[in-house]
Amino acid sequence: MCHLQLKTLLFVAWVVGYVAFLLSARRMWSGKYARSPLVRSLVANMMSDNDAAAADTQWYRCSPELLGDSVRPLFIQSHLDSGTKAFLKHSVEKSSWVLTQLYHSFVSTVLSPVVSRTSINGFLGRGSMFVFSVEQFQQLLGINPEWRAERLLDLGAGDGGVTEVMGGHFREVYTTEVSLSMKWHLQKRNYKVLDIDEWQRTGFQYDIISCLNLLDRCDDPLLLLQDIRDALVPHTGRLILAAVLPFQPYVEVGGQWQRPKHHLRVQGKTWEEQVTHLSEEVFRGAGFEVEAVTRLPYLCEGDMYNDYYVLDDAVFVLKASINPGESAE
Repeated sequence: MCHLQLKTLLFVAWVVGYVAFLLSARRMWSGKYARSPLVRSLVANMMSDNDAAAADTQWYRCSPELLGDSVRPLFIQSHLDSGTKAFLKHSVEKSSWVLTQLYHSFVSTVLSPVVSRTSINGFLGRGSMFVFSVEQFQQLLGINPEWRAERLLDLGAGDGGVTEVMGGHFREVYTTEVSLSMKWHLQKRNYKVLDIDEWQRTGFQYDIISCLNLLDRCDDPLLLLQDIRDALVPHTGRLILAAVLPFQPYVEVGGQWQRPKHHLRVQGKTWEEQVTHLSEEVFRGAGFEVEAVTRLPYLCEGDMYNDYYVLDDAVFVLKASINPGESAE
C-alpha cells in the first residue's frame, strides 16, 4: 500500500514539475524577441504598408530572372491577402490558450514515442495547415468564383482545412489520409475518404488532384506522379502540387523520420533553381507540363512556444503532356 502511494506521489510530483517547466518555458518564449512582431501586428489589425511589404519580402519573394527560360513566364507573384491574415490571427489566438497548450504538450510528450505526430495532432485537433487562400487558389487555376467542376481528389488531406478552400468549386470531394484521427476529421466534414491504394481504381477520373506537400513525404514520388497522371480527366484535368523547398524528403514511420525508399534528388541551391529543376526535369520526365507556379508560405498553427510555423512552398499547376500522336481535343 505504501509502495503504491509513493508511486502515486512521484507521478503527481512529476506532472506538477512538468507543468511548471512548461509554464516557465512559455514565459521565456513569449517575449518580444521570440514571437513574430509581424504576426502580432496582423492580429492587432494594424497592418501598415511597411508590414505588408515585409511579409511580401519574407514569404513571397522570387527573383524571376533566376528562373529557367521556360519557367519564367509562368511565374505568378502572390501577396499577403485577407485569407492568410485570418489564418494567422486564429493561430495566434489558439497559441495563447495556456491550459489547452499545456494539455497538448503533455499528451504529445506521452504519445510521441509510439504514435505519429500527424495522428497526435488529429487527436488533439491542433496543427492545421494553410497553403493558399480561396483567392490564391482561383488565381493559380485562372478561374472565377462561379467556376464548377465534377470531382476533386485531395491526397494526404490532413484535417481537411485546405480541402475546404478548394471544395466549394466541386460537386464531389474525395480525400485520402493515412492517419485514423485525421480520417475522422475528414468524415466529419462529409468528405469521401478513400484508402491510399483505392483512389487509382475507382473507375472514374478527377478534374483536379491536389498533392500538397506530399511529394517529399512518400516512399516513391515518381510512381505517385505517374498514378496521378493516369487518374486525371484527359486534357482538362489538372494537378495542384505544392513542395517545400529546399526539398528534403523524409517519411514518418511509427513516430520516427526515415529516408524514403526512392530518394528524389532535386538540384539547385536557391528556391528559383530548385523550381526550375522540378519543372524542367522532374515533372517533364513524369509526363507533366507546368502551367503556373508561385511562391507561398506553408503555414502551420502554432503551440505554446510559437504563434505559427512557416516553410517555403513552391505551388505548381501541372497538366499532362500530350504524347506524340495523341489529340488535344
